[in-house]
Amino acid sequence: MLYQLIRPMLFSMDPETAHRVAMLGLNQVAKCDATHLHFSHPTEVMGIRFPNPLGIAAGLDKNAEYLPGLSSLGVGFIEVGTVTPRPQPGNPKPRMFRLIEEQGIINRLGFNNTGVDHLLTNIERSHYNGILGINIGKNFDTPLEKAHEDYIYALEKVYAKAHYITINISSPNTAQLRQLQLGDELVHLLASLQESRQRLAEQYQRDVPMAVKIAPDLSADEAKLIADQLIAYGMNAIIATNTTIDHSSVSHHPYGKEQGGLSGAPLFDKSLAMVSTLKSHLGNQLPIIGVGGITSKERAQSMLQAGASLIQLYSGLIYQGPDLIKSILSAL
Repeated sequence: MLYQLIRPMLFSMDPETAHRVAMLGLNQVAKCDATHLHFSHPTEVMGIRFPNPLGIAAGLDKNAEYLPGLSSLGVGFIEVGTVTPRPQPGNPKPRMFRLIEEQGIINRLGFNNTGVDHLLTNIERSHYNGILGINIGKNFDTPLEKAHEDYIYALEKVYAKAHYITINISSPNTAQLRQLQLGDELVHLLASLQESRQRLAEQYQRDVPMAVKIAPDLSADEAKLIADQLIAYGMNAIIATNTTIDHSSVSHHPYGKEQGGLSGAPLFDKSLAMVSTLKSHLGNQLPIIGVGGITSKERAQSMLQAGASLIQLYSGLIYQGPDLIKSILSAL
């Protein structure tokens, strides 16, 4: 209810400023208010016992700055990032656009973040003790043939702090990144990651699960090939999906032709279809984390019924606020 009162003020700001104001405000409220929301619906996925199956998707808290506030919302887990080995500013502004009537967002942020070392410092300072996923990517100026080096570097850095690690190879806003989803590039990356993970598991005496996040714009056959490779190289989950470059559903909007990935309600059908395709192909061989366009409890239930073991929110939270979390988890 409170969020609906302050949303007009936030939406009068540019999206990036509004995001920071809202998240800093949430941190402050969490400090002042000791009554955090709790929802119990335990779910075991990737060998991890999640308090409930609803989480925060990567992108909402790129630098792990808002863990105190986000952890007060009652979600079962938080995924931070995408983080890269070195800090980078991302693409030029403006780079984020609201499609309010459609409950959509187009962004071309480009992995803007303060780097993996700063993220780890923020995690340490937050004293967050919930389930934490860390989403890693490559720097924009790292050549594709050396991309695996960035992922391995980030993997080694975050391994000790993460409950699970997500490999982001599906953002449309870093040039050529999506090429890592297919063919020899994918095989080389997965083989390198698995080799590094085995070494890290021995070093830390702890095997941290790894998930791979894919695009909604893949064909069904491409998605099935990726899933098969993930199983072959010991990955533990597939996240479906990232944002879409297909803007046909919002082409009528003044911002509909802006370059970048489309998220929010217009993405839901694509993400749901991908989850359904993967579930029919995989059965129970590999768990699916469903994300994209979940803006209501009905959509959350549809994603779970389609085969997702866990679900995540981002754009829906921007439009609906924390009441969306309460609505979804109460329905469970």
